[in-house]
Amino acid sequence: MYYLGIDTSAYTTSLAIVGAKRLVWEERLVLQVPEGETGLAQSAAFFQHVQNLPLLVQKVPSSYWSELAGIGVSSAPRRIEGSYMPVFTAGLALARSVAAARQTRLWLTSHQEGHLAAGLASAGGPAAARFLVLHLSGGTTELIEARRGEAGRFDLNLLGGTTDLHAGQFVDRVGVRLGLEFPAGKRLEELAEGASPGAESLLPSSVRGLKVSFSGVESAAQRLVDRGVSRPDVARAVEGCLARTVGKLILAGCAQTGLTEVLLVGGVAANKFIRRELGRRLQQTARLYWAEPAWSRDNAIGVAFLAEQALSPT
Repeated sequence: MYYLGIDTSAYTTSLAIVGAKRLVWEERLVLQVPEGETGLAQSAAFFQHVQNLPLLVQKVPSSYWSELAGIGVSSAPRRIEGSYMPVFTAGLALARSVAAARQTRLWLTSHQEGHLAAGLASAGGPAAARFLVLHLSGGTTELIEARRGEAGRFDLNLLGGTTDLHAGQFVDRVGVRLGLEFPAGKRLEELAEGASPGAESLLPSSVRGLKVSFSGVESAAQRLVDRGVSRPDVARAVEGCLARTVGKLILAGCAQTGLTEVLLVGGVAANKFIRRELGRRLQQTARLYWAEPAWSRDNAIGVAFLAEQALSPT
């Protein structure tokens, strides 16, 4: 039996199919952002999802449809009251239509839980019933205490995070200023490979307990560009700032909860420099579990796994 996952996030349309607790097929399309822009209006993103979803459905291998036992969809950013973004209604409409037409069971989950499930599946842990999650992306910068709930669910308690810009917004705004295409994360990482030694320390970090801020350091990064600091050095400075900032956030979360196992998910968490620096800084304090880079970014894989957990008869 197979389970279809659907996710329509702020910048990616994604479908995935799992069976017997393994990924068997997935496709995604990144939404197109006009050159020089640092984001999309929800209406524009919704329109692109409506165009992309039929294209992805057409790519689903026909052999999977006859054995489809359930459908999962991210219907909101987070599974809390009032959590809503219009983009998720595109995927929800498709999921409800297919489920009704095929008389198939439907499982509603959240985009954040999908990230968490994909992270657990690819990182090989944590196996504990209670652990920390750091979610770093263009739309989320949160430290969360996670508990395993009923099948297909997690009980999530927000501990802290950003008070202004998200980590991905910080990366994208500076990246676009450096002439990179949006979303800028992958290209900023490549650009930073040519940085000078010590460039990672050019920007400060702003952390107060379980709260972090990126608006001030984003302005400071823009001033580095104005001063003529090399593009690779600015890129590495952004990475260094992120690593120090989230490192302090994780330490504060460990101290408050007593937990030491941390799962890191989200597109920004795929950055190799940040992974290396956090591993070095926290090796004596926390055990870090990293989602595979391709699974760390927005996708429907975790959504499909949650549907399988919730709807499987065994």
